[in-house]
Amino acid sequence: MATLLDYCSLVRSKNAGPFTLTFDFMCHDQHTYEALTNAGILNRALFAGLFNTSENEILVVNHPGALAVKVSLPRPSVQGDQHDGDCYAGQQYAPLMELQLPELP
Repeated sequence: MATLLDYCSLVRSKNAGPFTLTFDFMCHDQHTYEALTNAGILNRALFAGLFNTSENEILVVNHPGALAVKVSLPRPSVQGDQHDGDCYAGQQYAPLMELQLPELP
């Protein structure tokens, strides 16, 4: 099995305002971008399960010109709230690093 780092040169999470998390998956090249998007693994169901939110609140956008996939969803708690353990959302990608992907074709 492969991991996201086999497909992507950059995997990150960050704030998209105080109420939204965003994830960026930037692929190595056209081949890995097509393999990642064709596999359909970065989908709303995956993020709904990992971040305990409704699939209807998740936006997945493929950016072929940038060889990237962007995913946005509501933050589990508002940025800076007393229950917010990651104010800048820079560590929210961590559960995705163990994700098993198909080997690159």
